[in-house]
Order: sequence, then structure tokens, then C-alpha cells
Amino acid sequence: MPVSRRTLAAAAALCLALPLSACGSGDDGGGSADASGKVQGDITFQTWNLRANFKDYFEGVIADFEKKYPDTHVKWVDQPAEGYADKISADAAGGTLPDVVNVSPDLVAPLAKAGLALDLDKAAAKYKKEYLEGAWASHRIPGMTGTYAFPWYLNTGPLFYNKSLFKKAGLDPEKPPKTYDELFADALELAKKSDGKVATLANVPTIEDFGRYGVELMNKQGTAFTFNDAKGVQMLAKYKELYDAKALDPQALTATPESSGRKFLTEAVAMNPGSALDLGNFKKQAPNLYKNIGITDQITSTGHVNMYVMGVMVNSKTKHTPAAVAFAHFVTDAEHQMSFAKKVAIFPSTAGSLDDPYFTKEDGTDETRVRIAAAKSLKKAVNYTPVLFSEQMKTALRNEVAKALQGKESPEAALDNAVKQCNTLLQQQG
Repeated sequence: MPVSRRTLAAAAALCLALPLSACGSGDDGGGSADASGKVQGDITFQTWNLRANFKDYFEGVIADFEKKYPDTHVKWVDQPAEGYADKISADAAGGTLPDVVNVSPDLVAPLAKAGLALDLDKAAAKYKKEYLEGAWASHRIPGMTGTYAFPWYLNTGPLFYNKSLFKKAGLDPEKPPKTYDELFADALELAKKSDGKVATLANVPTIEDFGRYGVELMNKQGTAFTFNDAKGVQMLAKYKELYDAKALDPQALTATPESSGRKFLTEAVAMNPGSALDLGNFKKQAPNLYKNIGITDQITSTGHVNMYVMGVMVNSKTKHTPAAVAFAHFVTDAEHQMSFAKKVAIFPSTAGSLDDPYFTKEDGTDETRVRIAAAKSLKKAVNYTPVLFSEQMKTALRNEVAKALQGKESPEAALDNAVKQCNTLLQQQG
């Protein structure tokens, strides 16, 4: 898939719903979980919309693997971003799932529950120490033991803000908000000083925003959502205040990451999350904005920023487990992650890689500054979006948040309703 912070966010939002007939305990027949045999055989590797931009890179990785293991052959297939979850679902149900598959945590969850994702804690435990702890944990499924994909590339990014708009509102452009209280106060001030013409934020709160605010999203057992706690209600009430004051963009209820980005580009909103990739766009499409761009950290009450993570899963039914595990590890090892990270603005999930000078040494450019800040924050970052939080659940939360912002329900009632709907969907998943 196109790799940027926004597309990773969109990818993580896709949900996979396997037919009930595909569900199992994970202990039935099929391929062996033993990856210690000879690395040999023909395997298929599936990526997610990566061929267009990275054909040479992946063909090189495959050639190197086949050279290292002459008795193997890797067939590479690449699926379009559109309908990727449906494609995996159909393959899983039809028994045609490739041996090695590019997944996000929410895509791997139903596959693991259906017994189709190899447990790497059993089959590849020796590799665990090669990866960042938080990245390895990102493909664990609540209610199950095990890890079901190798972590691959990560992404996160800062908050960009428009110094010129801050200055016009009488705010210090060199002192952007660092806490939620400061963010809400600055947003109200910006709206007041511009007579409601300048909003600070362009998006309604999502599940990851509740996570960053310090809301307990789910119980420890993974059996129920809990984001309707006092903190969750408090956060939504604050957003309602912003919405009423036009400090939250009036079109936030129907905003997409792309439309929010355009609002920031045209200086209609004062702050927007992004990545190093965005700086090039600002420079090219909005030189005046680029001249006044401020860069600050994601706001969080937990001390941990949000990260998006991609993974590489091994099909538990593969006929060539040693080869499939060896290839999945090869693609995601430190050397290959590092070379991939230098081709696009993503970050490796391998331990120690973020200490490379590429992620630590300043060269005076904003692009490098963003990359260094993001790399530093990723060492402690977490993937706030619960693995079991499906696309339907995201829609349910968004709809209830919209009702609260429009005054059709209280924040408390809206979150109670959202949690109830999400827990019903969760039971249906089981």
C-alpha cells in the first residue's frame, strides 16, 4: 500500500470478517508449526499495493533470498488497496491464502482466531529479541496466547501547526500546546479571535485519540470495550465545546484524512497530524504555509505516542513452514527494514535500527528533524487502536460522536451507546 502516515491509518481501519465456516480452534491439521526443518519449496508472498512504487526493491529481496536458499522459489503477488480485506477473507474461506501475507493487526485477528495464522511465539521465538517490544506485541490478540505476525514497518508523525494563525490570534507561535488542556484552550482562543473562521482541528476524536487521552479502551481480557469511562466522557464533552465554538471544523463530522489535509493546506485549520512526507507537499503546494510551518509532538496524556504498524504473517496451513518463516523473517530483518525505510518515510520495527545515524543525526532540514523526532518517539510508541476494533465499530463510534457533537445526545449517552454497539459486534466476532 502507499506508505504514509495517513494511508497507514486508513489501512489499520480496514476490517476483515471471515465466514463462520472458516473459524476454528487453530489446532486442526494443516501445515506444521515446526519451522526448524530445511528451508525449501515454492511459496507465495502477498503484499498490499506495493508493486507500483517498489517493484525493484521486492524483486531484489526475493532474488537475495533465493540465492541464500537455492532450493526455494518465491512467487510475489501484489493486491490493490481497494478490497484487500475482502480478498484475504475470500482466500481464507477458499483455502487459497498465500504462504506469507502482508497484514495489519486488525486483519490478522480473525485469521488467528480461525487458526490460519502461525503462532510465532512457538514457531519463531528465537527472532523475538530482534524487534522492538511494542512492535512484536502489536500482533497479539486479546483472549489468545501467541504472536501472529512479524512486525514490519512502523509509522508515526508529529502535529503540524500554522505559526501565522497562532500569531494572529495573539498566541505565541513558538509555544504550541503540549497538553490537552493547552490544546483546548488555544483552540477556543483561535476560534474567538477569528470570529469562528479558523478552526484548530479538522477531525472528530477516533479510538486512538481516546487512547492518547488516557482512556481505558478495553478490559484486560479483551472481552468488552470500556471507552465510556469518566475520562472518555470528559474528552468528548471538550470536543463538544470546541464544536459549538467552531474551534472544531464544522465539516469534521464527515472529514477524511485527505479532506483534513486540504483544510490545513488552505490555512482553514491551524493544526493537523502528519508525517515527513507532508513537508514536501507543503513546500510544493503551499509555500506560504511551509514558510510558517510549526512542528510539535503528538499530544498525549500517557507519555506514549500512537504508532501504525504493518506485519508479515505466515499461513499456518503452508506446506513449507521453514521456508515461509525464513522468508517472513528475511523481509522484516534489520538489514531489509533499514533499506526499505530509506526509500520511503517509514520506520523499521527492529531493535537498534532507530539508533542509526539516519534517524538520529540532524542536517538542518525540517524533513530530517521530523524523521528524528518520530524515530525517538517510536521507541516507546504503542498502537492504540485495539486489534479487535473493526470497521463497523469505528463507524458506530463515529456516528455516536457525531450525535454528541450535534447535541442530539449527551457525551455520556453517546459513548454508552457506542460501547454497547461495539460489544455486541465483538460478541458476534467471537
